[in-house]
Formats: sequence, C-alpha cells, structure tokens
Amino acid sequence: MVLQPSRVAVQIPVKAPPAVADFVWPIPNPAPRKEPVQGRFRLLAAGNENVTRRARRPAVLLSSRILFYPKPPRSVQPTANPNAYKILVVDDDPDIVELLEYNLRKEGYEVASAPDGRKALEIAPQFAPDIILLDVMMPHLDGIAACRQLREQPKFKDTYIIFLTARAEEFSEVAAFDAGADDFIAKPIKPRALLSRLAAFVRRDKDPQQVSETIEINGLKIDRTGFAVYQEGRKISLPKKEFELLAFLAASPHKVFGRDELLQNIWGNDVFVLARTVDVHIRKVREKVGDHHIQTIKGVGYKFNTDN
Repeated sequence: MVLQPSRVAVQIPVKAPPAVADFVWPIPNPAPRKEPVQGRFRLLAAGNENVTRRARRPAVLLSSRILFYPKPPRSVQPTANPNAYKILVVDDDPDIVELLEYNLRKEGYEVASAPDGRKALEIAPQFAPDIILLDVMMPHLDGIAACRQLREQPKFKDTYIIFLTARAEEFSEVAAFDAGADDFIAKPIKPRALLSRLAAFVRRDKDPQQVSETIEINGLKIDRTGFAVYQEGRKISLPKKEFELLAFLAASPHKVFGRDELLQNIWGNDVFVLARTVDVHIRKVREKVGDHHIQTIKGVGYKFNTDN
C-alpha cells in the first residue's frame, strides 16, 4: 500500500499595510540618486527627471585664510541719524559692494554705491559723501582718473578718499596718492581693519584739536606741550626738528606728506634746506622710535602708520 502525503493547509500571516496619515508635514523629497554618465555623475530624481541646481555664488576672499560665500544678508535699514557720516562705495564687484554696504550700515554710516568711476562722478555731487572708497580697475572710468576729477571740484577738496584695490603694485599706489588719495588699502579686505581706519578718520574730523596736545598710537605717546616722547612708558629724547617732524606726521595718521610739504611745515619758507634733509631726519627718528611707525611711499613722501 502506498502512503499518500497528507496535504495540510498552512496559513501565512500577511502584514497589514501601514496606516497612512491624513497629512504629513513637511513633505519629504525623494533622495536623488547618482547615475554614471561617461565617467561623471548626474543627479536623477525619483521620476528620472534631471535635477537642476542654482549656480553657487563666487567666493569672496576676506583674508588669507577665510573664504566667505555671500548670502543675502538681513536687511539693514539706513541710519536715520542726520549727523551720520556718508560713505560712497565705488567698485565694479557686486559682492564686495554688498559686503561693504552691510558692514558700514551696521556701524551707523549712510552708504551709497556706484559700479564705476563715471557713475561715481554723477552720484557724488547729489549724495555729498564724507568718505569715498574707490577701486582702481573699473570699466568706463578707472579709480585714479575718478579721484583726480573729484579733487578738481572744490566741494570734494577735503573729502577723504581711500583706495581699496587688488592692485598692490608700487606704481599704482604712487599714482593713487598723486591723484589726491588719503589712504591706500590692498585687497583682500579685512572689514574690522577697514572700520577701524574709518573710525580714525571720523574722530580726527569731528575733533581735530583732540590730538593737538597729546597723541597716543601703538604704544607711542607724544606730548606736544612738554616736547616729550614715550615708547611703552620709556622716555625718548628727540631734538626739536625730529620731534616736530614726528608729531606732525602722527597728527594726521595714514595721510601722505611730500618732502616739500614737510619742509614748509617744519622748517618754514625762510630757511633754505634741501629735500634730502627730510630723509635724514626721518632716518634718525626711525632709529629712536622704531621703523614701523613711519612708512615711506616711494616717489611721494612719508606717512605715519597706525598698523601694528
């Protein structure tokens, strides 16, 4: 007799489908997958449609170690202070302009901008800036020519003009000061250092008599009434002309003075001295107070440097 295997019905449990929520937030996006295309990958979404990405904005070099990708900053409303200083930013790089405008408005300045020198000449008479930040290389009209034309107008004779440029060559710096610049700063821009310089210009302009008696910069104290100089608390003896030369330069930091101008202000018109005399006195002052306080601008003259 052949035994037939019995057939027993086995029930396999079937999992019930998960409950579907009536509303899900946020709605999850399907994760894109990568598909090789001739050695490269392109992104595909769940439905095999191409995923397009918005182009990334170019990076702005803030320092030798920091790259900043500008994002649309929170809006900073212009200051309502009627006594706020006005700054005109002239640069053809929109990212640089955006960065400067944001930081300057945060400090309470009233800011306007222009993309080139020609537009700056149109905006400046209406805006009446107290300080102008100029780039050198710009379309239509470069910064050197724009600075020269601004200085020819009487209303901008005493306006502070500061160059912010990537052109760090000596001839560019000399050309800028010859055109009438008050300061020359090479890019990349360090916002905090720039704001400190602007604050120094504002203090000097608001209270020009504040530094007439005592000047204190970078550990150097100059007592004009006592004809005394102190370096980190140590008294330094300087002859009268060397002291007057140091005090005159320190009273207007970052401003470049030519040899003829120094001769006229220190020695006067009644005394005949050679321009070489200024170089000799500068060298002696540097030997006593340090080389970093007085900077030489070749082909132009000298300026007192407040940077460490």
